[in-house]
Amino acid sequence: MARTVRFHEYGGPEVLRLEEVEVGAPGPGELLIRVDAIGVNRAEALFRSGNYIQAATEFPARLGAEAAGVVEAVGPEVTGFEVGAAVSVVPAFSMNSYGVYAERAVVPASAVVHRPAFLDAIGGAAVWMPYLTAYGALVEVGGMTAGDTVVLTAASSSVGLAAIQTAHRVGAVPLATTRSRAKRDALLKAGAADVIVTDEEDVVERVLGLTEGRGAEFVFDAVAGPGVLDLAKVVAPGGTLIEYGALSGQETPYPGFVLGMPALNMRTYTALETTMDPERLRRAEAFINSGLRGGAFTPTVDRVFGLDEIVEAHRYMEAGGQVGKIVVTVDHH
Repeated sequence: MARTVRFHEYGGPEVLRLEEVEVGAPGPGELLIRVDAIGVNRAEALFRSGNYIQAATEFPARLGAEAAGVVEAVGPEVTGFEVGAAVSVVPAFSMNSYGVYAERAVVPASAVVHRPAFLDAIGGAAVWMPYLTAYGALVEVGGMTAGDTVVLTAASSSVGLAAIQTAHRVGAVPLATTRSRAKRDALLKAGAADVIVTDEEDVVERVLGLTEGRGAEFVFDAVAGPGVLDLAKVVAPGGTLIEYGALSGQETPYPGFVLGMPALNMRTYTALETTMDPERLRRAEAFINSGLRGGAFTPTVDRVFGLDEIVEAHRYMEAGGQVGKIVVTVDHH
């Protein structure tokens, strides 16, 4: 038995329950992990409230796709992992099939990467989703390279901060946008080449000014909604607007038709695109580990909660004040 977070109906953070659940042995292609730390993601709040791209197929439903821990048992047909290995679980499965908000969890081995010795459990739970999203979208899919400019919305999120570091890693220039002045200094400290405060400044004017009228080769947007019309105007000819989130909750117009801009590429991206492809995951893992090892990448952890504080952790995430990642740790007594 293991304490496991489940929810029996859709709703706010208060529907989350910590329950004793039978874990079972890992089947073919699976590993049993002792979970030491869990990365909390917005996807989980959306899944819990019934607003995710996938509905829960049954109740009670489980949650969580990112964690760090140690291998406790290896299922049949699994190679490359042994009991006692320090690992991280990356989001590469449906939460209808598996969930890591628990003391112990069975997960597919294809969603597990070795955790380097220099990364503790909290770091190992905080690093993968942000960097897989930033690297996968901008470098693997987008082809961002030295000299490119990338405009980042929701730049103080864990993905935004990872994107700033990823841009520096390849020699690109990260421009951060933030709604209010409150996070401006934190973003400059985090490495943004410049910060545009959207409540006070004109995004289009500022980006064109900073790029000598050329525009940005990439816009990496977590907000979507009507704001994409302005973002589209800052994309350099032939550049790409990548949508990886929908924080606005509003309908997103397709700017190509509205603006008559034939040279605008627009695409959506989720980390699953990288994690579900073994070859792309292998490249991403190499890129991220190399950045971590050299100190170019440092996971930004905003706040740590205990597993019994999961409701508070979700409330805190929904309040939206964090800079970086929220992590939940598991105490094994």
